[in-house]
Amino acid sequence: MAVSRYAATVFDLDGTLCQHDQDVEAVFYDAFRAIDCEPVGTPADLWATMEPITDYDTEAAQLADAITRLAAARDRTLDAQAWTDAFRARLDWTAVSLLPGAETALAAARANGPVGLLTNGPEERQSTKLAALGLLEAFDTVVYAGDMDRRKPAPAPFERVLAALGTPAAQTLYVGNSLEHDVAGATRAGLPVAWLGDGSPGEHAPTHTLGRVDDLAAVF
Repeated sequence: MAVSRYAATVFDLDGTLCQHDQDVEAVFYDAFRAIDCEPVGTPADLWATMEPITDYDTEAAQLADAITRLAAARDRTLDAQAWTDAFRARLDWTAVSLLPGAETALAAARANGPVGLLTNGPEERQSTKLAALGLLEAFDTVVYAGDMDRRKPAPAPFERVLAALGTPAAQTLYVGNSLEHDVAGATRAGLPVAWLGDGSPGEHAPTHTLGRVDDLAAVF
């Protein structure tokens, strides 16, 4: 019987195991209506304006800063906090679904050994998604880096999940879709990483590249 090269597996959540199905574009415009304000730009403009979440203490601060700068670039003023509150209040975190192959990947990881989850989102939001997906009991440990002082790609979240699993970094495979947060962060923390993506990883060097998350079974 072949012995796996990995003692444990840790997954990212968003974009790796699940997707958000809500029409966020509608939420964007509804938030302006809620504060009786003409829309500023488009959702794509807002996403392009956002600085990395690692530059902020909270996601609300990230969003408020982005909408403020977007408005300023168009010589507009608005109550950024009111818009941010309206936007966030309309987000439905139960509107999620598993990506194709996610169940197969989780089953393969479970057959291989302990399984963890490390997500940059806060527990309040991400646990709601896990409940909606039926995954609350799917992991041996869950680390919500959004509630920590530092998020991925900082080493601290990876160190916390390793301590909870009790496995060495070199034998713990991290699976994620973000080159900046998952591949760079895991590599920096000493974990091998399976990148879910296509095209060139550029300066990054994932240990494995997966076209679909259920390609993971062939890695063990």
